[in-house]
Amino acid sequence: EPSNKRVKPLSRVTSLANLIPPVKATPLKRIGQTLQRSISFRSESRPEIFTPRPWTRSAAPASTKRRDSKLWSETFDVRLNQMLTSKEIKRQEAIFELSQGEQDLIEDLKLAKKAYHDPMLKLSIMTEQELNQIFGTLDSLIPLHEDLLSRLREARKPDGSTEHMGHILVGWLPCLNSYNSYCSNQVAAKALLDHKKQDHRVQDFLQRCLESPFSRKLDLWNFLDIPRSRLVKYPLLLREILKHTANDHPDRQHLEEAINMIQGIVAEINVKTGESECQYYKERLLYLEESQRDLLIDSSRVLSCHGELKNNRGAKLHVFLFQDVLVVTRAVTHNEQLCYQLYRQPIPVKDLQWEDLQDGEVRLGGSIRGAFSNNERTKNFFRVTFRCGSQTQSYSFQASDTFNKQQWLNCIRQAKGAAGGGDPDPQSPQSPVRDTPKPERMDQSDSESSDCSMDTS
Repeated sequence: EPSNKRVKPLSRVTSLANLIPPVKATPLKRIGQTLQRSISFRSESRPEIFTPRPWTRSAAPASTKRRDSKLWSETFDVRLNQMLTSKEIKRQEAIFELSQGEQDLIEDLKLAKKAYHDPMLKLSIMTEQELNQIFGTLDSLIPLHEDLLSRLREARKPDGSTEHMGHILVGWLPCLNSYNSYCSNQVAAKALLDHKKQDHRVQDFLQRCLESPFSRKLDLWNFLDIPRSRLVKYPLLLREILKHTANDHPDRQHLEEAINMIQGIVAEINVKTGESECQYYKERLLYLEESQRDLLIDSSRVLSCHGELKNNRGAKLHVFLFQDVLVVTRAVTHNEQLCYQLYRQPIPVKDLQWEDLQDGEVRLGGSIRGAFSNNERTKNFFRVTFRCGSQTQSYSFQASDTFNKQQWLNCIRQAKGAAGGGDPDPQSPQSPVRDTPKPERMDQSDSESSDCSMDTS
Protein backbone atom coordinates (compact mmCIF):
# COMPACT_ATOMS: atom_id res chain seq x y z
CA GLU A 1 0.00 0.00 0.00
CA PRO A 2 1.53 3.31 -1.03
CA SER A 3 2.54 5.62 1.80
CA ASN A 4 1.68 9.31 1.92
CA LYS A 5 4.78 10.09 4.00
CA ARG A 6 7.26 12.39 2.37
CA VAL A 7 10.66 10.75 2.22
CA LYS A 8 13.72 12.96 2.48
CA PRO A 9 16.18 12.05 -0.27
CA LEU A 10 19.66 11.04 0.76
CA SER A 11 22.22 13.61 -0.34
CA ARG A 12 25.26 12.24 -2.10
CA VAL A 13 28.63 12.64 -0.39
CA THR A 14 30.61 14.93 -2.65
CA SER A 15 33.69 15.61 -0.55
CA LEU A 16 35.68 14.29 2.37
CA ALA A 17 34.54 17.27 4.39
CA ASN A 18 30.97 15.98 4.11
CA LEU A 19 31.99 12.77 5.84
CA ILE A 20 32.60 14.83 8.99
CA PRO A 21 29.49 16.01 10.85
CA PRO A 22 29.30 19.77 11.27
CA VAL A 23 30.76 21.00 14.54
CA LYS A 24 29.15 23.96 16.25
CA ALA A 25 31.62 26.51 17.55
CA THR A 26 34.44 24.02 17.95
CA PRO A 27 36.57 25.02 20.94
CA LEU A 28 39.71 23.47 19.52
CA LYS A 29 41.12 23.99 16.07
CA ARG A 30 43.75 21.47 15.07
CA ILE A 31 46.09 22.99 12.51
CA GLY A 32 47.92 19.83 11.54
CA GLN A 33 45.01 18.73 9.35
CA THR A 34 44.21 22.04 7.77
CA LEU A 35 43.15 20.75 4.37
CA GLN A 36 41.22 17.78 5.69
CA ARG A 37 38.95 20.06 7.64
CA SER A 38 36.96 22.91 6.31
CA ILE A 39 38.37 26.27 7.30
CA SER A 40 35.08 27.38 8.74
CA PHE A 41 36.39 30.03 11.09
CA ARG A 42 33.39 31.88 12.37
CA SER A 43 33.65 35.50 13.30
CA GLU A 44 35.26 34.38 16.55
CA SER A 45 32.37 33.50 18.83
CA ARG A 46 29.87 35.63 16.95
CA PRO A 47 27.18 33.28 15.64
CA GLU A 48 26.47 33.79 12.00
CA ILE A 49 22.82 34.74 12.06
CA PHE A 50 21.05 36.50 9.25
CA THR A 51 18.20 38.60 10.57
CA PRO A 52 15.16 38.96 8.34
CA ARG A 53 14.85 42.20 6.45
CA PRO A 54 12.21 44.30 8.27
CA TRP A 55 11.15 46.15 5.13
CA THR A 56 10.09 43.05 3.21
CA ARG A 57 7.17 40.72 3.55
CA SER A 58 7.98 37.14 4.40
CA ALA A 59 7.91 35.37 1.07
CA ALA A 60 7.31 31.71 0.45
CA PRO A 61 10.57 29.76 0.48
CA ALA A 62 12.06 29.43 -2.99
CA SER A 63 12.45 25.95 -4.38
CA THR A 64 16.04 24.82 -4.00
CA LYS A 65 17.86 23.94 -7.18
CA ARG A 66 19.23 20.47 -6.55
CA ARG A 67 22.09 18.97 -8.48
CA ASP A 68 21.12 15.61 -9.90
CA SER A 69 23.43 12.70 -9.16
CA LYS A 70 24.48 10.95 -12.35
CA LEU A 71 25.81 7.44 -12.75
CA TRP A 72 27.77 6.16 -15.71
CA SER A 73 25.39 3.20 -16.14
CA GLU A 74 22.43 5.60 -16.28
CA THR A 75 24.08 8.01 -18.70
CA PHE A 76 25.26 5.68 -21.45
CA ASP A 77 23.88 2.69 -23.33
CA VAL A 78 22.75 0.07 -20.84
CA ARG A 79 23.30 -2.74 -23.36
CA LEU A 80 27.04 -2.17 -23.10
CA ASN A 81 26.90 -3.07 -19.44
CA GLN A 82 25.94 -6.62 -20.33
CA MET A 83 29.31 -7.03 -22.05
CA LEU A 84 31.34 -5.84 -19.03
CA THR A 85 32.18 -7.57 -15.79
CA SER A 86 30.92 -6.19 -12.49
CA LYS A 87 34.43 -4.99 -11.65
CA GLU A 88 34.79 -3.14 -14.95
CA ILE A 89 31.42 -1.47 -14.51
CA LYS A 90 32.54 -0.23 -11.10
CA ARG A 91 35.74 1.08 -12.69
CA GLN A 92 33.74 3.00 -15.29
CA GLU A 93 31.49 4.40 -12.58
CA ALA A 94 34.54 5.62 -10.61
CA ILE A 95 36.09 7.24 -13.70
CA PHE A 96 32.77 8.89 -14.55
CA GLU A 97 32.46 10.20 -10.98
CA LEU A 98 35.88 11.82 -11.34
CA SER A 99 34.83 13.45 -14.61
CA GLN A 100 31.42 14.52 -13.34
CA GLY A 101 32.99 16.00 -10.23
CA GLU A 102 35.24 18.16 -12.39
CA GLN A 103 32.22 19.46 -14.28
CA ASP A 104 30.37 20.25 -11.05
CA LEU A 105 33.43 22.03 -9.66
CA ILE A 106 33.81 24.19 -12.77
CA GLU A 107 30.14 25.16 -12.63
CA ASP A 108 30.38 26.11 -8.96
CA LEU A 109 33.52 28.21 -9.42
CA LYS A 110 31.95 30.08 -12.32
CA LEU A 111 28.79 30.56 -10.27
CA ALA A 112 30.80 32.03 -7.37
CA LYS A 113 32.25 34.62 -9.71
CA LYS A 114 29.06 35.37 -11.62
CA ALA A 115 26.57 35.41 -8.74
CA TYR A 116 28.75 36.81 -5.96
CA HIS A 117 31.98 38.48 -7.06
CA ASP A 118 30.79 40.42 -10.09
CA PRO A 119 27.51 41.78 -8.61
CA MET A 120 29.18 42.88 -5.37
CA LEU A 121 31.84 44.68 -7.37
CA LYS A 122 29.32 46.30 -9.73
CA LEU A 123 27.05 47.41 -6.88
CA SER A 124 30.03 48.62 -4.81
CA ILE A 125 29.01 46.36 -1.94
CA MET A 126 32.70 45.59 -1.48
CA THR A 127 35.80 47.17 -2.93
CA GLU A 128 37.84 45.43 -5.59
CA GLN A 129 40.67 44.99 -3.11
CA GLU A 130 38.39 43.31 -0.57
CA LEU A 131 36.95 40.99 -3.19
CA ASN A 132 40.42 40.08 -4.42
CA GLN A 133 41.35 39.14 -0.85
CA ILE A 134 38.23 37.02 -0.33
CA PHE A 135 38.19 35.25 -3.70
CA GLY A 136 41.96 34.92 -3.95
CA THR A 137 43.17 33.10 -7.07
CA LEU A 138 39.85 31.34 -7.66
CA ASP A 139 39.72 32.53 -11.28
CA SER A 140 42.98 30.78 -12.09
CA LEU A 141 41.63 27.41 -10.91
CA ILE A 142 38.86 27.23 -13.50
CA PRO A 143 41.11 26.67 -16.57
CA LEU A 144 43.02 23.94 -14.72
CA HIS A 145 39.92 21.85 -14.16
CA GLU A 146 38.53 22.61 -17.60
CA ASP A 147 41.75 21.16 -18.99
CA LEU A 148 41.38 17.90 -17.02
CA LEU A 149 37.71 17.59 -17.95
CA SER A 150 38.55 18.08 -21.62
CA ARG A 151 41.26 15.41 -21.48
CA LEU A 152 38.99 12.90 -19.75
CA ARG A 153 36.22 13.45 -22.31
CA GLU A 154 38.65 13.02 -25.19
CA ALA A 155 39.74 9.69 -23.70
CA ARG A 156 36.14 8.50 -23.53
CA LYS A 157 35.14 6.17 -26.35
CA PRO A 158 31.90 6.67 -28.34
CA ASP A 159 30.15 4.03 -26.22
CA GLY A 160 30.94 6.03 -23.07
CA SER A 161 33.62 3.75 -21.65
CA THR A 162 37.17 4.84 -20.86
CA GLU A 163 40.05 2.43 -21.36
CA HIS A 164 43.15 4.45 -20.45
CA MET A 165 43.23 7.56 -18.26
CA GLY A 166 46.06 7.09 -15.75
CA HIS A 167 48.59 8.83 -18.01
CA ILE A 168 46.26 11.84 -18.17
CA LEU A 169 46.34 12.22 -14.40
CA VAL A 170 50.11 11.83 -14.20
CA GLY A 171 50.51 14.63 -16.73
CA TRP A 172 47.88 16.90 -15.17
CA LEU A 173 48.37 16.62 -11.40
CA PRO A 174 51.52 18.81 -11.14
CA CYS A 175 49.40 21.86 -12.02
CA LEU A 176 47.64 21.48 -8.66
CA ASN A 177 50.68 23.08 -7.03
CA SER A 178 48.96 26.35 -7.91
CA TYR A 179 46.53 25.53 -5.07
CA ASN A 180 49.28 26.62 -2.66
CA SER A 181 48.40 30.29 -2.94
CA TYR A 182 44.63 29.72 -2.92
CA CYS A 183 44.57 27.53 0.20
CA SER A 184 47.13 29.67 2.03
CA ASN A 185 44.88 32.69 1.53
CA GLN A 186 41.76 31.06 2.98
CA VAL A 187 42.36 32.01 6.61
CA ALA A 188 42.67 35.71 5.83
CA ALA A 189 39.84 35.47 3.30
CA LYS A 190 37.43 33.93 5.82
CA ALA A 191 38.35 36.48 8.49
CA LEU A 192 37.69 39.38 6.10
CA LEU A 193 34.42 37.86 4.90
CA ASP A 194 33.20 37.43 8.48
CA HIS A 195 34.14 41.02 9.23
CA LYS A 196 32.34 42.34 6.15
CA LYS A 197 29.17 40.48 7.12
CA GLN A 198 28.72 43.08 9.85
CA ASP A 199 27.92 45.51 7.03
CA HIS A 200 24.16 45.33 6.51
CA ARG A 201 24.55 45.68 2.71
CA VAL A 202 26.84 42.66 2.56
CA GLN A 203 24.65 40.69 4.93
CA ASP A 204 21.52 41.51 2.94
CA PHE A 205 23.11 40.57 -0.39
CA LEU A 206 24.42 37.24 0.91
CA GLN A 207 21.09 36.43 2.50
CA ARG A 208 19.26 37.11 -0.77
CA CYS A 209 21.68 34.77 -2.55
CA LEU A 210 21.20 32.10 0.09
CA GLU A 211 17.43 32.27 -0.39
CA SER A 212 17.78 31.98 -4.18
CA PRO A 213 17.41 28.55 -5.84
CA PHE A 214 20.84 28.72 -7.51
CA SER A 215 22.66 28.61 -4.17
CA ARG A 216 21.39 25.13 -3.26
CA LYS A 217 21.28 26.47 0.33
CA LEU A 218 25.06 27.01 0.26
CA ASP A 219 26.51 30.29 1.45
CA LEU A 220 29.39 32.12 -0.18
CA TRP A 221 32.03 30.47 1.96
CA ASN A 222 30.74 27.03 1.00
CA PHE A 223 31.44 27.91 -2.62
CA LEU A 224 34.87 29.34 -1.84
CA ASP A 225 35.77 26.20 0.12
CA ILE A 226 34.77 23.80 -2.69
CA PRO A 227 38.26 23.75 -4.31
CA ARG A 228 39.85 22.65 -1.01
CA SER A 229 37.22 19.96 -0.58
CA ARG A 230 37.88 18.75 -4.11
CA LEU A 231 41.62 18.70 -3.57
CA VAL A 232 41.48 16.36 -0.58
CA LYS A 233 39.04 14.08 -2.39
CA TYR A 234 41.41 13.23 -5.27
CA PRO A 235 43.32 10.51 -3.35
CA LEU A 236 40.03 8.82 -2.46
CA LEU A 237 38.76 8.99 -6.04
CA LEU A 238 41.96 7.62 -7.53
CA ARG A 239 42.13 4.77 -5.02
CA GLU A 240 38.58 3.83 -5.97
CA ILE A 241 39.53 3.68 -9.64
CA LEU A 242 42.65 1.66 -8.82
CA LYS A 243 40.62 -0.72 -6.66
CA HIS A 244 38.54 -1.74 -9.67
CA THR A 245 41.41 -1.85 -12.15
CA ALA A 246 42.71 -5.31 -13.08
CA ASN A 247 46.26 -6.16 -12.05
CA ASP A 248 47.35 -6.60 -15.66
CA HIS A 249 45.70 -3.37 -16.86
CA PRO A 250 48.17 -0.83 -18.34
CA ASP A 251 46.53 1.94 -16.29
CA ARG A 252 47.45 0.38 -12.95
CA GLN A 253 51.05 1.64 -12.86
CA HIS A 254 50.00 5.14 -13.88
CA LEU A 255 47.27 5.22 -11.24
CA GLU A 256 49.68 4.18 -8.49
CA GLU A 257 52.06 6.92 -9.62
CA ALA A 258 49.21 9.44 -9.68
CA ILE A 259 48.14 8.51 -6.14
CA ASN A 260 51.68 9.06 -4.85
CA MET A 261 51.82 12.40 -6.65
CA ILE A 262 48.55 13.73 -5.28
CA GLN A 263 49.39 12.61 -1.74
CA GLY A 264 52.66 14.54 -1.94
CA ILE A 265 50.94 17.61 -3.36
CA VAL A 266 48.25 17.60 -0.68
CA ALA A 267 50.86 17.14 2.08
CA GLU A 268 52.92 20.07 0.77
CA ILE A 269 49.90 22.35 0.44
CA ASN A 270 48.82 21.31 3.93
CA VAL A 271 52.18 22.42 5.36
CA LYS A 272 52.10 25.72 3.48
CA THR A 273 48.52 26.39 4.59
CA GLY A 274 49.42 25.64 8.21
CA GLU A 275 52.37 28.02 8.06
CA SER A 276 50.17 30.70 6.53
CA GLU A 277 47.59 30.27 9.30
CA CYS A 278 50.29 30.43 11.96
CA GLN A 279 51.66 33.65 10.48
CA TYR A 280 48.17 35.14 10.23
CA TYR A 281 47.55 34.81 13.97
CA LYS A 282 51.08 35.86 14.94
CA GLU A 283 50.53 39.13 13.09
CA ARG A 284 47.35 39.75 15.09
CA LEU A 285 48.85 39.40 18.53
CA LEU A 286 48.88 42.65 20.53
CA TYR A 287 51.45 43.05 23.28
CA LEU A 288 50.69 45.11 26.36
CA GLU A 289 54.37 45.32 27.23
CA GLU A 290 57.59 44.76 25.31
CA SER A 291 58.53 42.14 27.90
CA GLN A 292 55.70 39.94 26.58
CA ARG A 293 57.39 39.57 23.22
CA ASP A 294 58.99 36.17 22.93
CA LEU A 295 61.38 34.76 20.36
CA LEU A 296 59.52 31.45 20.63
CA ILE A 297 56.47 33.15 19.12
CA ASP A 298 58.47 34.88 16.41
CA SER A 299 60.18 31.66 15.35
CA SER A 300 57.01 29.53 15.38
CA ARG A 301 55.93 28.13 12.02
CA VAL A 302 53.38 25.68 13.41
CA LEU A 303 50.16 26.46 15.28
CA SER A 304 49.20 23.14 16.84
CA CYS A 305 45.77 24.24 17.99
CA HIS A 306 43.87 27.21 19.35
CA GLY A 307 40.52 27.80 20.94
CA GLU A 308 38.23 30.24 22.63
CA LEU A 309 38.22 30.00 26.43
CA LYS A 310 36.53 31.49 29.47
CA ASN A 311 37.87 31.93 32.95
CA ASN A 312 36.03 30.72 36.02
CA ARG A 313 34.10 34.02 36.16
CA GLY A 314 32.97 33.79 32.55
CA ALA A 315 35.43 36.20 30.88
CA LYS A 316 36.41 34.84 27.47
CA LEU A 317 40.02 34.13 26.53
CA HIS A 318 41.64 32.70 23.43
CA VAL A 319 44.54 30.28 23.82
CA PHE A 320 47.11 29.51 21.13
CA LEU A 321 49.39 26.50 21.33
CA PHE A 322 52.30 27.20 18.99
CA GLN A 323 55.00 24.59 18.47
CA ASP A 324 57.15 25.86 21.36
CA VAL A 325 54.98 28.27 23.36
CA LEU A 326 51.49 28.56 24.85
CA VAL A 327 49.96 32.02 24.51
CA VAL A 328 46.89 33.15 26.48
CA THR A 329 45.09 36.13 24.96
CA ARG A 330 41.82 38.00 24.84
CA ALA A 331 40.06 38.79 21.61
CA VAL A 332 39.77 42.56 21.08
CA THR A 333 38.90 44.87 18.23
CA HIS A 334 41.80 47.00 17.03
CA ASN A 335 41.45 49.34 14.01
CA GLU A 336 38.21 47.54 13.12
CA GLN A 337 40.06 44.24 13.01
CA LEU A 338 39.82 41.25 15.33
CA CYS A 339 43.11 40.90 17.23
CA TYR A 340 44.38 39.00 20.26
CA GLN A 341 45.79 40.88 23.22
CA LEU A 342 48.23 38.95 25.39
CA TYR A 343 46.71 38.22 28.77
CA ARG A 344 49.79 36.76 30.46
CA GLN A 345 53.43 36.16 29.65
CA PRO A 346 53.91 33.42 27.00
CA ILE A 347 54.59 29.99 28.51
CA PRO A 348 57.40 27.86 26.98
CA VAL A 349 55.99 24.44 26.10
CA LYS A 350 59.07 22.61 27.35
CA ASP A 351 58.57 24.10 30.83
CA LEU A 352 54.82 23.79 31.28
CA GLN A 353 53.13 20.82 32.91
CA TRP A 354 49.55 19.71 32.74
CA GLU A 355 47.09 18.03 35.06
CA ASP A 356 43.83 16.31 34.15
CA LEU A 357 41.33 17.44 36.78
CA GLN A 358 38.46 15.37 38.06
CA ASP A 359 34.97 16.78 37.72
CA GLY A 360 34.14 19.02 40.67
CA GLU A 361 37.74 19.82 41.62
CA VAL A 362 37.88 23.32 40.20
CA ARG A 363 37.10 26.31 42.39
CA LEU A 364 34.53 28.61 40.80
CA GLY A 365 34.44 32.32 41.50
CA GLY A 366 37.60 31.97 43.56
CA SER A 367 35.88 30.69 46.72
CA ILE A 368 33.12 28.12 46.38
CA ARG A 369 34.00 24.54 45.56
CA GLY A 370 32.42 22.94 42.50
CA ALA A 371 30.55 20.56 44.77
CA PHE A 372 28.39 23.48 45.89
CA SER A 373 28.05 24.97 42.42
CA ASN A 374 26.36 24.14 39.18
CA ASN A 375 27.73 20.69 38.38
CA GLU A 376 27.92 21.36 34.65
CA ARG A 377 30.29 24.30 35.23
CA THR A 378 32.85 22.13 37.00
CA LYS A 379 33.22 19.40 34.38
CA ASN A 380 35.99 18.74 31.85
CA PHE A 381 38.71 20.86 33.42
CA PHE A 382 42.45 20.48 33.04
CA ARG A 383 45.25 22.63 34.38
CA VAL A 384 48.54 23.84 32.96
CA THR A 385 51.21 25.27 35.25
CA PHE A 386 54.55 26.99 34.80
CA ARG A 387 57.30 27.97 37.23
CA CYS A 388 59.28 31.15 36.62
CA GLY A 389 61.90 31.61 39.30
CA SER A 390 60.22 31.36 42.68
CA GLN A 391 56.72 32.11 41.38
CA THR A 392 54.15 29.61 40.21
CA GLN A 393 51.10 30.36 38.12
CA SER A 394 48.40 27.99 36.94
CA TYR A 395 45.60 28.09 34.41
CA SER A 396 42.55 25.87 34.73
CA PHE A 397 40.88 25.36 31.37
CA GLN A 398 37.47 23.83 30.80
CA ALA A 399 36.64 22.00 27.60
CA SER A 400 33.13 21.94 26.22
CA ASP A 401 33.13 18.15 26.57
CA THR A 402 35.39 15.23 27.40
CA PHE A 403 36.44 14.74 23.80
CA ASN A 404 37.66 18.31 23.41
CA LYS A 405 39.52 18.14 26.69
CA GLN A 406 41.36 15.07 25.46
CA GLN A 407 42.16 16.87 22.21
CA TRP A 408 43.80 19.68 24.15
CA LEU A 409 45.73 17.29 26.36
CA ASN A 410 46.90 15.32 23.33
CA CYS A 411 48.06 18.52 21.61
CA ILE A 412 49.98 19.62 24.69
CA ARG A 413 51.50 16.18 25.13
CA GLN A 414 52.60 16.07 21.49
CA ALA A 415 53.97 19.60 21.63
CA LYS A 416 55.99 18.75 24.75
CA GLY A 417 57.33 15.64 23.09
CA ALA A 418 58.40 17.62 20.03
CA ALA A 419 59.97 20.31 22.24
CA GLY A 420 61.97 17.72 24.17
CA GLY A 421 59.96 18.16 27.33
CA GLY A 422 58.77 14.57 27.44
CA ASP A 423 55.50 13.52 29.01
CA PRO A 424 55.22 15.45 32.27
CA ASP A 425 54.00 14.04 35.52
CA PRO A 426 50.56 15.59 35.84
CA GLN A 427 50.79 15.49 39.64
CA SER A 428 53.88 17.74 39.87
CA PRO A 429 52.72 20.98 38.32
CA GLN A 430 55.02 23.77 37.25
CA SER A 431 54.28 27.37 37.72
CA PRO A 432 53.38 29.74 34.98
CA VAL A 433 54.55 33.24 34.66
CA ARG A 434 54.06 36.40 36.53
CA ASP A 435 50.90 38.33 36.10
CA THR A 436 51.17 41.29 33.78
CA PRO A 437 49.12 44.47 34.08
CA LYS A 438 45.77 44.12 32.41
CA PRO A 439 44.36 46.92 30.28
CA GLU A 440 41.22 48.74 31.32
CA ARG A 441 39.17 47.06 28.63
CA MET A 442 39.78 43.70 30.26
CA ASP A 443 37.34 42.23 32.76
CA GLN A 444 38.83 43.09 36.15
CA SER A 445 36.73 40.38 37.80
CA ASP A 446 39.43 37.99 36.64
CA SER A 447 42.31 39.89 38.18
CA GLU A 448 42.59 37.69 41.25
CA SER A 449 42.60 34.33 39.53
CA SER A 450 44.02 32.86 36.36
CA ASP A 451 41.62 29.93 36.23
CA CYS A 452 40.18 29.78 32.72
CA SER A 453 37.54 27.67 31.08
CA MET A 454 37.39 26.54 27.49
CA ASP A 455 33.73 26.68 26.65
CA THR A 456 32.46 28.02 23.34
CA SER A 457 28.93 26.81 23.59
